[in-house]
Amino acid sequence: MKPPYDITPKILRLITDISEKIGEVNANYLSKQSPQLRKQNRIKTIHSSLQIEGNTLTEEQITALIENKRVVGPRKDVLEVMNAIKVYNELNTYKFFSEKSFLKAHHQLMNGLLNNAGKYRNQSVGIVKGSLVEHVAPPFENVPFLMRDLFEYLKNEDELTLIKSCVFHYEMEFIHPFIDGNGRMGRLWQTVILMKEYQVFECLPFETLISETQDDYYKSLSMSDKCGKSTPFIEYMLKVMKKSLVQLLNYNNRILKDIDRLEYFLNRGVKKFSRKDYMNVFKDISSATASRDLKKGIELNLFKSSGKLNKTEYIAHGFNRGE
Repeated sequence: MKPPYDITPKILRLITDISEKIGEVNANYLSKQSPQLRKQNRIKTIHSSLQIEGNTLTEEQITALIENKRVVGPRKDVLEVMNAIKVYNELNTYKFFSEKSFLKAHHQLMNGLLNNAGKYRNQSVGIVKGSLVEHVAPPFENVPFLMRDLFEYLKNEDELTLIKSCVFHYEMEFIHPFIDGNGRMGRLWQTVILMKEYQVFECLPFETLISETQDDYYKSLSMSDKCGKSTPFIEYMLKVMKKSLVQLLNYNNRILKDIDRLEYFLNRGVKKFSRKDYMNVFKDISSATASRDLKKGIELNLFKSSGKLNKTEYIAHGFNRGE
């Protein structure tokens, strides 16, 4: 059974805006971000998602852990980050429609932090804020059946991926299937669902915006609880996605290095090309910059050249950054 929600004018407008922004992202070769930007955004995503849950490590400390450096901090916080690094490094291995894959991700995310990591809760839970009970989750006996229905919903190809990802996120939070780790799993799995259709969401740090608007995040969850529909949460999350895409498009592409451009270009599967072909992809660079890039590519043995001047042709022999 399809979870309840309404398609409001605001939702329609946001979906249109997001679709346009994704078109711009693809047109500006940002769907596969540069290694520098990917790493930067991955750090922001991990930091923001765990900060919402009370983790105290800074972006600098997370960067150090990614680079296998020693970090001084609370053991629990360090373990949370190490687990998250592993999970986000394996994003492409998860199947968005697979409950087994979902439970595996929870096990990896909460390993060493929770005795029953990767398993649904076997006790009743509620969310208390101050002296008030904010939310009472469904009985634990119902969790396996509710989650099974939710994963069946994910297989519905008639649903828009943008909507489906928000609905899953909200419904999972409502079911609260785990003793701990529900918030980070909801945000993680929304990314996994979005990546199926839009690769840009792999490293798009919309969790940073959730962290910055945390009160609105929880308010939209609460409003959805009260009206019995995920509509307020869908509106909130679509707004966050749009802002994240706008931020990506505002990123100054000119700080991309020559090796980033070369990697992007060659990863498109190009075998033979001219300088003109290269500049047709990177429309903002000068012919002199393009010539320097191509010279660098030859020096790195990424491709060889034949011909002279404007008749020069470049032939790729397999991309290897030599790192």
